[in-house]
Amino acid sequence: MSVDSIQKTQVVVADPSALGLFGLAMVTLVASSQKLGITTGFSFVIPWAIFLGSIAQMMACVYDFKHNNVFGATVFGAYGLFWSAVAACWLIKMGALGPVLAGAADVKQLGFAFVGYLIFSIFGTIAAVETNKVLLAIMILIDVLFAGLALDALGLGEHWAHTMAAWAELFIALLGFYGSGANLLNKFFGKTFLPMGKPLGIFK
Repeated sequence: MSVDSIQKTQVVVADPSALGLFGLAMVTLVASSQKLGITTGFSFVIPWAIFLGSIAQMMACVYDFKHNNVFGATVFGAYGLFWSAVAACWLIKMGALGPVLAGAADVKQLGFAFVGYLIFSIFGTIAAVETNKVLLAIMILIDVLFAGLALDALGLGEHWAHTMAAWAELFIALLGFYGSGANLLNKFFGKTFLPMGKPLGIFK
């Protein structure tokens, strides 16, 4: 079979950005409600972390790879795996995986994980400059979120770091819903139904 024949038989898949952003929006909305003290506990945050924060974003990651969209694939994949890890940490903290793991938990290790994600997110923010303004704003807020989470977990930021992270997460959710809806409607109607904002054009 020739290369041309193989390319013609490849299945075309839809842009998964709307699904990925919806997953991000849902999990950050629910998680921010806990951080802001509107809700309590993690029991009903965990399912949204696993199914929306993780699985939905991982699905978007896989299909963005098929689109050769290195930004979407890498970012959705990294944050999808993040929410799986966070859900596992919550389960450990709550004793669901046994008292030995719960008793050995050191929250500062989570702080270092947040630092690692902050570093990754800064690179993602630089890339987002050449995507659109909604994604750029989301990435900047994610930087603020991870900075606040890292300071809080490492015991360096007192209560203000936790509060900063909580509000950043809420605004990530709101922008995520807008971005998801814009991607869905713009692709469905084949025109700009909701604007996302042009790239800044600094690096390209």
